[in-house]
Amino acid sequence: MTSRRTLALLALPAVAALTLAGCAGGSDAGSASADGGADDGTITVVASTNVYGDIVSTVGGDAVSVTSIISDPSQDPHSFEADARTQLEVSRADLVVMNGGGYDSFVDTLLDASGTDATVLDAVAISGLAPEEEHADDEHAGEEHSDEEHAEGDDHAHEHEHGEFNEHVFYSLPSMAALATSVADALGEADPDQADTFTAAAEAFGERIADLEAQAAEVEVQHGGGSVAYTEPVPGYLFDAMGLVNVTPAEFSEAIEEGDDVAPAALNDTLKLFTDGQVDLLAYNEQTSSPETERVEEAATDAGVAVVAVTELLPEGEDYVSWQQANIDAITAALGE
Repeated sequence: MTSRRTLALLALPAVAALTLAGCAGGSDAGSASADGGADDGTITVVASTNVYGDIVSTVGGDAVSVTSIISDPSQDPHSFEADARTQLEVSRADLVVMNGGGYDSFVDTLLDASGTDATVLDAVAISGLAPEEEHADDEHAGEEHSDEEHAEGDDHAHEHEHGEFNEHVFYSLPSMAALATSVADALGEADPDQADTFTAAAEAFGERIADLEAQAAEVEVQHGGGSVAYTEPVPGYLFDAMGLVNVTPAEFSEAIEEGDDVAPAALNDTLKLFTDGQVDLLAYNEQTSSPETERVEEAATDAGVAVVAVTELLPEGEDYVSWQQANIDAITAALGE
């Protein structure tokens, strides 16, 4: 984890006017006092998305007051407009949890503007999945983490077809278990009297993750080597854990992820996956629909290929484990059709 020290402070009205690359906004938070920290004395935490906010809440329980900057699963995750409230929440945080890897770079902007000395946890850095050059220059790269803190047990490739790193580490089950351990350590430093409680909660979370990993391994036994496609590489790590092979043309998924136009050849190659019966299922990111992805979904449906909806945020009423359990169940059912 990385601690922020003296940083440039930007005026809040200026920050409020910024439109940043990232996911669409929303908050769920406890209130904070004027001098930092929550009014009730709990540890104040800001998470970039409700995925990370939920993990912090699971580990911290009543000892934490959590704000998730992005919390509405119905919103498009390709733009985030900073406002004064979000800036103020970051400036008062004791702990900030972000994805990293360029996924939520708006957090870097908010941190740099806030002057905070909060502890920062970067999930990509903690995961150990990214090539060193991906975060060598990232000031939130988690350089204080030892190798033991990095996620273990995932020997699959972690890059797109043409070598671009897949930053969606929240679909990497061991990475989220490792993050929970790091959260417990950070909370324990903030409140030593409850350190053992935080550690026990992280361990319990890790046991639930281990159960999910066992289910993914069983899918690999039954369906390993099966070909799958996705509109974006959101579930890539979960597919890896299941031994499933992504055959989506990289030009298609990368264009969709970047919000660029899809080249006609790439779109045609993607559509042929379904008309030619080359895949067992399509994972469709519900949060970033476009005419091209809709055509792909229609092609899959017309060809009788199962479509599994995936999201980048927790659906309403779900926690991290129930969310990933639902994903595993949906994928398993689709492969069994």
